[in-house]
Amino acid sequence: MMTYREIDKRFFKAYDGIDMLVHVNSYYALEKINNGLAGILLNETPVKAYIKDLGKYDAASKYEDSFDITNWAFFMAFDGDQPIGAATVATKTENVHMLEGREDLSVLWDIRVTDGYKQQGVGQKLFDLAVDWSIVNGFKQMKIECQNNNVPACKFYHKQGAVLSKIDEYAYHNDIEVRDEVQFIWYLNL
Repeated sequence: MMTYREIDKRFFKAYDGIDMLVHVNSYYALEKINNGLAGILLNETPVKAYIKDLGKYDAASKYEDSFDITNWAFFMAFDGDQPIGAATVATKTENVHMLEGREDLSVLWDIRVTDGYKQQGVGQKLFDLAVDWSIVNGFKQMKIECQNNNVPACKFYHKQGAVLSKIDEYAYHNDIEVRDEVQFIWYLNL
């Protein structure tokens, strides 16, 4: 039986053990019309399939090394005792540029579901918990980052009513491994 609950840092090791794999089969290519003045089309373009491990970029057990997580919320999904999914919401934290210095903004910092449980509603439930927590705590918007090669996430956030509001082709320019990826920033009004 699947259960969901808010957790604290005692669960971070188990949280970090949950895979965060993206199965990339396509990406959104940017087509700038009149050099962008007439808009930007996002064309889903097939690629040779590969797996990107986002877990190597994010570990809950290391959050406190860089941030005061006092105002953050953490959720996990379990199948029995087995961790199968997790989500983090960041709020009201100095030096977190994603928060833009806003007191009314939460950030979906991380959401992950292990492969064997994808497409079963686990991510939806974790997302709903993050949104509900943000609303109860008085936040007006949730900000979400993903990349143009995470098409399933883009489609998921769009389905939730989030609006793609920022596209940054150079957000990862200094990281050779991912410099060709495009940052997408979504906002969800709460």
